[in-house]
Amino acid sequence: MKSSRRLFLKQGAIALASVGLAPAFGPKFLRSAVYADAPARLAAAAGGKKVMICIFQRGAVDGLSMVVPHGDANYYQLRQVGPGGIAIPNSGPDALIDLDGFFGLHPSLAALKPIYDAGHLAPIQAVGSPNPSRSHFDAQDFMESAAPGMKVIQDGWLARTLNNCPEDQANMRELFRGVSMTSRVPRSLEGYSHSIAIPDLKTFGLAQSNKVRDLNPDGTPGNAAPSDMSGAGAFEAMYDQGSGDVIHGAGQETFEALKVVKSLDARPYVPANGAVYPRGAFGTSLMQIAQLIKADVGVEIAFAEIGGWDTHVAQGATTGRLATDLRDFGNGLAALYTDLGDKMADVAVLTMSEFGRTARQNGNGGTDHGHGTCFFAMGGEVHGGRVLGQWPGLAPEQLNENRDLVVTTDFRDVFGEMAQRQLGLTDLSALFPDYQTGPDKYRNILSV
Repeated sequence: MKSSRRLFLKQGAIALASVGLAPAFGPKFLRSAVYADAPARLAAAAGGKKVMICIFQRGAVDGLSMVVPHGDANYYQLRQVGPGGIAIPNSGPDALIDLDGFFGLHPSLAALKPIYDAGHLAPIQAVGSPNPSRSHFDAQDFMESAAPGMKVIQDGWLARTLNNCPEDQANMRELFRGVSMTSRVPRSLEGYSHSIAIPDLKTFGLAQSNKVRDLNPDGTPGNAAPSDMSGAGAFEAMYDQGSGDVIHGAGQETFEALKVVKSLDARPYVPANGAVYPRGAFGTSLMQIAQLIKADVGVEIAFAEIGGWDTHVAQGATTGRLATDLRDFGNGLAALYTDLGDKMADVAVLTMSEFGRTARQNGNGGTDHGHGTCFFAMGGEVHGGRVLGQWPGLAPEQLNENRDLVVTTDFRDVFGEMAQRQLGLTDLSALFPDYQTGPDKYRNILSV
């Protein structure tokens, strides 16, 4: 390989970023150019492919409000019912939705109850990180790298999963093997060189407008990322200027591949089975993940995020800020489940958040940064219809630092089970730096 060709490959992501294309195409697009993939190969994948969808609730969601431990009497000692309180009542018109006599869903998550009853939804309570950090930045980084306390780790756990799962290296059609419906590749997928970030399929291949914003670690909108040149136009300009033998030799096939990818949005997507996604970025992300899965373009891992969970003030109980956000969250998951229909047999959804909230409400009608929280697992192979995990209790002596839900399930054991049993990862030693997991630590979320 000539030095100019090596340099182009090495610097490809930087070059594309400079013209506003990196978020849409990423290095895998260059791989398509190098190998001159045929459009038909980009557009199809074998049926029955296992898929994992990861959803990050950025900002530290209150797991004690999502799945309420109403059977623990200490819950109603720590949180007030009624005006100014954040406790979810276990009786009355706004009562929680009982699951098993001890736990109940927040009423805003009502759309998830039929999935739970069908045995395809399982909350996992008291899950989190062994690291005590209460920093959004650090806790999210540790969770996405799956290396609590180890800031030197550069790659993410989803990247390591993809890098160590079986793959036919001669098959270059799976452009979307690791895809994130975000404006840039998330920390979880860093280190998998073919990851793609797509904030919206409708703008795939175009520079992201200055209205696209990343989420801050607390789940609030971040800084805008302006661009002043269309990605397609910039890419064509780079091609016309002769950017090296790789692009020049495979240009026509590359642009044909672009046409195939854009064809996903050639006609309006209509969700199946009467599914209705909530309006907004989160609902759109889930709908477009479903669209990609149905298009059989090779999705193996899909990532989405939803922010706004940092409820220090005016959290609310059955109404208010948290209730509204939970409604969008639950309705989005339910719509995805309904839309995918029979394909859910091959799909597993995992939700996560960097840590939970304090068990006791604060003086501002909210909650502060805590420790343990609640994840959800949803899918055809999920052992649902039950709340998983070991409940540690909410008595004063049972709390972490006399304030938080104790973590009894290390999040890496959840990640490890999903990677092994859903995607077929066999070398678990490659997944987590300095941590060993295995079936003896799993919560039996999925069928073996």
